[in-house]
Amino acid sequence: MQDNPYGIALLWQQGDMVSKTVAFLLLLMSVASWTVIARRSYALWQLRRLQQAGREFWHAQSFQAGLSLLQQARPVDGPGNPFFYLADQGQQALAHHSSHRDDLHGHLPLSDWLTANLKGAIDESAEQLQRGLAILASVGSVAPFVGLFGTVWGIYHALVSLGASGQASIDKIAGPVGEALIMTAFGLAVAIPATLAFNAFSRSNKGIVAQLNRFAFQLHAYFITGAAPKATVSHAQPVNGAA
Repeated sequence: MQDNPYGIALLWQQGDMVSKTVAFLLLLMSVASWTVIARRSYALWQLRRLQQAGREFWHAQSFQAGLSLLQQARPVDGPGNPFFYLADQGQQALAHHSSHRDDLHGHLPLSDWLTANLKGAIDESAEQLQRGLAILASVGSVAPFVGLFGTVWGIYHALVSLGASGQASIDKIAGPVGEALIMTAFGLAVAIPATLAFNAFSRSNKGIVAQLNRFAFQLHAYFITGAAPKATVSHAQPVNGAA
């Protein structure tokens, strides 16, 4: 088989420091975005499994039994359970309000105090769910321009070389210019998966936050009715996302 006189290998050999730096940046952005995609995909897969435990919570015979069900549903090597964190924070808020009547927040209505704490727990979980998405958004918006810069620089470098050699025939121009255009293709190849993943994760996160809001509304009604359980101290943590 005859070796291809043009291609990526020749582009790398003939490229200067600027074009090689652009290629390295695109490779770095690709690795970063795919790392986030893999970690966030695993986390969301685990969270979808945990949503079933959130629905089964209200079928438990007591609040503590439901809380234990949510706690057991948390995988050891996966993300935390935001439903468990939300229920636990509501329970602790109720206990804190009851035992600190002399504090300033003790003069707040119980309904407002619970609403504020449940809203804070949802915001913490939502913030954790967003971890890593900034990287995908940045890669999706910047990578095409980085690739375009590599293409412009490659074409300039090729034209300068052709002008210095005095050979401007089409066969002499097509190779270097075509190789420079590869940078644009690389930029698109990096940006498109990052953009699609960002949109998919954002849509999934909105669905999870919507379920947390419904769960918080049910918890609020349960605590306010006076059927709330005796609070116990625990060490719940918000749901962990991919960095």
